[in-house]
Amino acid sequence: MKRRAILAALGGICLASALAGMPAYAADQTPLAIVQYLAAWNAHDAAKAASYFDEKVSYYDASVGKPTVGKAEAKAAVIDNVMTAVPDLKWMMRGDPIVSGNKVSFAWTFTGTNSGVWADGTAATNKSFSFDGASVFVIEKGAIKQQSDYYDALGFYKQLGLM
Repeated sequence: MKRRAILAALGGICLASALAGMPAYAADQTPLAIVQYLAAWNAHDAAKAASYFDEKVSYYDASVGKPTVGKAEAKAAVIDNVMTAVPDLKWMMRGDPIVSGNKVSFAWTFTGTNSGVWADGTAATNKSFSFDGASVFVIEKGAIKQQSDYYDALGFYKQLGLM
């Protein structure tokens, strides 16, 4: 998403919040912080991506079924794992984020080539993939307190040749 579009969206969100009498704090910074979080993923900077997490973040991946709790745990189990297995990853937001209070959600497309080993020992398939999903974030005190990701895991696994 281009910076101008982000700023325009932020301006519109802040104006709408002010007109509705709602607190504008989340609208002021939240979408930009999420865009910066995605930029860190796309720069393959695991430490920077994890820096957006609250110390007690809860990271829920619907395909796993239970959350990973804690900043260090989420960095290792999710960010490091994916960046190792998919070193050319691209996580792209589709459309504008939806902001409601301290929650942000958006649709996305995730692409890459599985050229690295997964943390569970699953060997690289060297297959490219592309799948769509959506995420919901809860932001508290400028940090990601909760992230929930929903996507077609079966379709993803099939593209990798694992199913």
